[in-house]
Amino acid sequence: MLYYLFEYLEKFDLPLLCLQTKEGLFRAAYELVRDVSRENVKYIEVRFAPMLSISQGLTCEEVIASVVEGLKEGEKKHGVYASAIVCAMRHHSLEQNLEMLEVARSYVGNGVCALDLAGDESAFPTSQFRPLFKKATEWGIPFTIHSGETGNVDNIQEAIDLGAKRLGHGIALEKSSKLRALCKEKGIGIEMCPTSNLQTKAVDNMEDYPLEMFLREGLLVSIHTDNRTVSGTDLQKEQAYFDNRVVEICTRNAIETAFTTEKIKEELRGHLS
Repeated sequence: MLYYLFEYLEKFDLPLLCLQTKEGLFRAAYELVRDVSRENVKYIEVRFAPMLSISQGLTCEEVIASVVEGLKEGEKKHGVYASAIVCAMRHHSLEQNLEMLEVARSYVGNGVCALDLAGDESAFPTSQFRPLFKKATEWGIPFTIHSGETGNVDNIQEAIDLGAKRLGHGIALEKSSKLRALCKEKGIGIEMCPTSNLQTKAVDNMEDYPLEMFLREGLLVSIHTDNRTVSGTDLQKEQAYFDNRVVEICTRNAIETAFTTEKIKEELRGHLS
């Protein structure tokens, strides 16, 4: 399982070559909003890792600013609410990730909505990054954490203990009724990405996919794309794995657990009525 996730992550090297200039970052952010608007998406939170775009001389500040500008231009022209979740990377040092968060802090509420921790979960346990999330909590920055993608229950427990509002993937929750109950009690969102989970062998097939089991137990599961480019997918393709009833429940859950204002949530609920 670790091998497949590592192989999946290697595929990001190619698109990252296009994300090393202000123009490339702006265009990628803008065109993403444009593209999802054509798929009837009304709200999007875009994950990206700022420190992966500094290899050709940009500063972290310039990277975040360029992405935020692209998202705002997309909002203005295409009527989609768009903001960024900045990703700390597991293979980066704690100091690098804290530096990134310090820069992103000034954009929270103005183009940036949250923090994430992404990368090779098995090689770099979440516990190594406790100071990062302590600082995020101190600064009032909400966060989601990639957790349980490779079967690691300990990373899920750690994410819950740290105060994560959502868990990325969360597949390993199927191993622990205690943690499922805890997620339900705390109202923690579970961001599930079917195509990616199949590609990384987090599950062998959709018959074994635990999304509907999680829903039956009252978890706030939502459906996501993970990476549209690497996985060759979009939200409509991800939703097509499930019937309309499941899609509607997951969409409502996505609204409830979104990193946005109650006013925007109410507007989004109106699209479903």
